[in-house]
Amino acid sequence: MDQTKNLFFIALLPPSAIQNHANEIKQYFAQTYNSQGAQNSPPHITLQPPFEWNRDALPVLEESLSTFGEMYPPIPITLNGFGAFAPKVIYINVLKKPELLNLQAELMAYLKISLGIVHPISRSRPFVPHLTVAFRDLTKKNFQLAWPEFEHRQLEYKFTASKLTLLIHDGKQWQACKSFPLRGVDC
Repeated sequence: MDQTKNLFFIALLPPSAIQNHANEIKQYFAQTYNSQGAQNSPPHITLQPPFEWNRDALPVLEESLSTFGEMYPPIPITLNGFGAFAPKVIYINVLKKPELLNLQAELMAYLKISLGIVHPISRSRPFVPHLTVAFRDLTKKNFQLAWPEFEHRQLEYKFTASKLTLLIHDGKQWQACKSFPLRGVDC
């Protein structure tokens, strides 16, 4: 990676009480199933997957996200149960509400047009909103042990997402860099 560039991604972060519960689940996976990968970022719903951006142009990215936030109102989010991308990932399921699907699609289109940010893989597969609790380092064997434990486990949270968060990779893990309020008005 170019020394003047960093990796970034854009996400919705749940309120701290929900983050704390998700972090407890991540810790359980680390201790019980030797899967620590999900602990490298705060609990989040990815809207724009990781992309490289020049540090010197960070104000341009921030201004663009601020402008986008002015156009969109806060949106309702419901976390409901667990899901999986077998055989490596277990996540807290996020309901595919129209407001969330529209926000994600509009954000990706906006970033492509305004800044040339494109994630080719995301363009070819559907958006599956989720909050990862066990990640790529979950072995197939441990996935087979963990999934039956979580497949039918109950979990439900509802909250209003009122800001986008830009996260930056510091070389070891993802850190929240800056947030951008969603200030648009529902029509």
